[in-house]
Amino acid sequence: MKIVGIETSCDETAVAVYDAELGLLAHALHSQVDIHADYGGVVPELASRDHVRKLLPLLKSVLVEADLTIGDVDAIAYTAGPGLIGALLVGACVGRSLAWALGVPAMAVHHMEGHLLAPLLEDDPPAFPFVALLVSGGHTQLVEVNGVGQYRLLGDTLDDAIGEAFDKTAKLLGLSYPGGPALEALAIDGDPERFQFPRPMTDRPGLDFSFSGLKTFAVNTLKSNTNDDQTRADIARAFQDAVIDTFGIKCKRALKETGLNRLIVAGGVSANQALRLYLEDVAEDNNARAYFPRPEFCTDNAAMIAFAGYQRLRAGKSSSPAIKVQPRWSLDTLTAPVGK
Repeated sequence: MKIVGIETSCDETAVAVYDAELGLLAHALHSQVDIHADYGGVVPELASRDHVRKLLPLLKSVLVEADLTIGDVDAIAYTAGPGLIGALLVGACVGRSLAWALGVPAMAVHHMEGHLLAPLLEDDPPAFPFVALLVSGGHTQLVEVNGVGQYRLLGDTLDDAIGEAFDKTAKLLGLSYPGGPALEALAIDGDPERFQFPRPMTDRPGLDFSFSGLKTFAVNTLKSNTNDDQTRADIARAFQDAVIDTFGIKCKRALKETGLNRLIVAGGVSANQALRLYLEDVAEDNNARAYFPRPEFCTDNAAMIAFAGYQRLRAGKSSSPAIKVQPRWSLDTLTAPVGK
């Protein structure tokens, strides 16, 4: 079975081909960073229009790279949510139309399930069950994963997702969009001792998160000090250290609560190298092991969508012919794909 994956949930257009026997055959991604940079964030209408322009040429190039024709495709998987409704509709319309024209099944994929399963694309994938920390621009969640579709939400953010908090704080510091990588780079030059930011919601039981207060703390810290290059670097370092330490505390709690010894970290923020190193140590200190997708599969990509779609299609499942997307879609509403 050869599955084409399509990802258009936000500001990146991506296509991939996954083979059930050979694994990932080809994948490509077009980023819209240059389009949205002047606005300091994603403009939904511009995102949708660019997906329309780029998706079919990207599909053609990926098929060429995989040495396939469109007639060799056995199934289509596309992101149906959560995400920007206009952007999602582009991928859903193309995916459903291709499936109908080819007479093959199609699978509407949950974007965060794609992220959650992305580490399984690696050469040394984690086995079920495991604890997953999902950290992206729109989500910050801890999930107990017992199998595909077997998810128990352990903790969620009560306000800003961590990627959003990174971007807002980076904008405050005058950094370019996207803010997360820029803040990480600036934090390297920061003094870890100068400022101490709070570790939100770690002084009470539970696994939920809150990051809006950290942004406010950064604002107040900047106002109270000279706004120079070193101060901005020190604030970036203090902010990043607070985030990383908070994740470490919550992941330790989640491993203890579930009794599991595998931790996966996925989503765009999982590309942060300081976070990776810290959570590797946290896992090791708690007799567990941490797993991460390769950096190119941390951000939105179609390889994870093709793989997630395959996991459900192999059980005989497919989506209805209706073109339907869900801008808001809770991960814990998914069910395990049982066979026919």
